[in-house]
Amino acid sequence: MTKAKKSSNLMSYAGTFGALIILCVVLTIASPNFFKYSNLMSVLKQTSFNALVSTGMLLCLITAGIDLSVGANAIFCACFCGMLVQMGMTNSFVLLLAAIVMGTLFGWINGMMLTRLHLPHPFVSTLGMKNVLWGAALIVTNSQMISFSGIDGVMWLGSATVGGFPVSFMVVILIYILMHILLTRTSLGRSIYCCGGNPEAARLSGINSANVLTFCYALSGFMAALAGIVSIGRSGICNGTMATQPYDTDAIAACIIGGASFNGGKGTMIGTMLGALIIAVLRNGFSLLSISSAVQNLTLGLVIIGAVLLDVTRERMEAKARRLAAK
Repeated sequence: MTKAKKSSNLMSYAGTFGALIILCVVLTIASPNFFKYSNLMSVLKQTSFNALVSTGMLLCLITAGIDLSVGANAIFCACFCGMLVQMGMTNSFVLLLAAIVMGTLFGWINGMMLTRLHLPHPFVSTLGMKNVLWGAALIVTNSQMISFSGIDGVMWLGSATVGGFPVSFMVVILIYILMHILLTRTSLGRSIYCCGGNPEAARLSGINSANVLTFCYALSGFMAALAGIVSIGRSGICNGTMATQPYDTDAIAACIIGGASFNGGKGTMIGTMLGALIIAVLRNGFSLLSISSAVQNLTLGLVIIGAVLLDVTRERMEAKARRLAAK
C-alpha cells in the first residue's frame, strides 16, 4: 500500500471516527441514559448483528457487487434452527452447524448464479434470493414464533457477557481482525480488491475471478448465519417476519460510511466497524429519545442517501486528483 493511500485511509478513518464521537456527545446531552455502562453495552450488542452481516456485504462491495439477501439469510438460518427444535432436536452443536451450513449454502448459490449462470448484476439475483429466503423462513416455521428456551448452547453467542461486555462483540472483534489480515496480507485479499477495482487487470494476471466472487458470496452467507445465531441469543426466539427488516440497507450504509464504494476495489474492516457503530448508536439514540418509527425510517433513509452521495463525491474528487496528477 502506498503512502498516499495510507494517508487517505487515515483521513477517512479520522472523519468517520469524528462523526461517531460527535454523535455520541449529542446523544449524551440529549439523554442522560446514553452514556450509562449498561446502555453502551447494549449498543455493542446491537452492533454485533450488523457488523457480522456488514462483513459479507463489504466483500461483495469490494468486488463491485452487492448482497441484498444477507438479512433474510440470517433470519432464515435462525428459523431453520427453530424448525429443527420443533421437530425435537435439542443438540446445540447440530443446530449451530445446520445454521452455518444453510447460510453458507445460500451464499454459495448467490455466487454461482452470478458466476456460472451469468445472471445480470447481483442486485437482481440477491434481491430475488432475499424474497426466496423470506418465504422459506415463514414456511419452515409455519409463520409461528419459535422459542429456544432451555437450549442455552444456541443462545450463548448472542446472550452471554463477560463483566457486562457482550461475547458476541468479542467474536466480532476477532472476526474483523482475521478479515483485516485476509484482505491486507494475503494473495486472496489482493485478488478480491483486484477483481472489483480492475477486472481486466485481474484477468490478465491469471486470477480466477469466478472462484473469487463465489468465495465472497459464500463467506457473506457464512457471516449471515453467524448473525442469525446472534439474533437467537438476543431475543430467545426466531420469527420469519423479521426477514423483511432493513438489515441489508443497514449493512450497506455501514460499509459506505466506512469508505467502501459501489464501484468496487475499496473498503476496509476498520472503516466498516466504525460505520456499523454509527448505525447502532443512531438506532439506540432513537429508542432512548422515543422517536417514532416513521421519523426513524426517514432519518436512516437520509443517512443512506448521504452515504451514497459521499461515495459519489469521493469518487469524483479522486478522479479529479488523478487527472491533475497526470498533467
